[in-house]
Amino acid sequence: MRRLRLATVWLAGCSGCHMALLDLDEEWFDLVERVEIVYSPVFSDTKQFPAAVDACLVEGAVGSTHDLALARILRSRSRLVIALGDCAVTTNVPGLRNLLRSPQRSGAEAVLDQSYGALADLHPQHPQAPGLLPALLDTVLPLHAVIPVDAYLPGCPPPLPRLRLLLEALMAHQLPRLEGDALLRFG
Repeated sequence: MRRLRLATVWLAGCSGCHMALLDLDEEWFDLVERVEIVYSPVFSDTKQFPAAVDACLVEGAVGSTHDLALARILRSRSRLVIALGDCAVTTNVPGLRNLLRSPQRSGAEAVLDQSYGALADLHPQHPQAPGLLPALLDTVLPLHAVIPVDAYLPGCPPPLPRLRLLLEALMAHQLPRLEGDALLRFG
């Protein structure tokens, strides 16, 4: 049996969905025989997103130019893209920065002004190293607003039994059918 080529990606979010994956604890011993993790901020040191990925679990919203570029690359190289957790679908907490926009300032300017100006204890100033950090998008976007998404698993983070069910189905090279709205398909 061919092992599932699995990638996980962490965009703008808290990393709670990746921590939930780690909470599978000893269940990973069963999974490791059937899964090859080819890209992940937690499980591998690979820096470039690989080709021919069977499934990619994406945590977080799209909030920067780096997030946007990575989302486009992972979509082009993955058979299935699954938005993992509420941030990937609704923008959840990262999307709160969208509230700072105004007609006078773009969303990115407003975030930088608030973070490095209004909230600074000493020496308020924007970062002075262009290119050191990815540029913020003016609006934080849900994953499905920038790339086609095959399915998503909601929750903050998704419950462990549903994560396990998702991984089991992916290892069988299919999307699971869950009761209710536990797994929603797009398209």
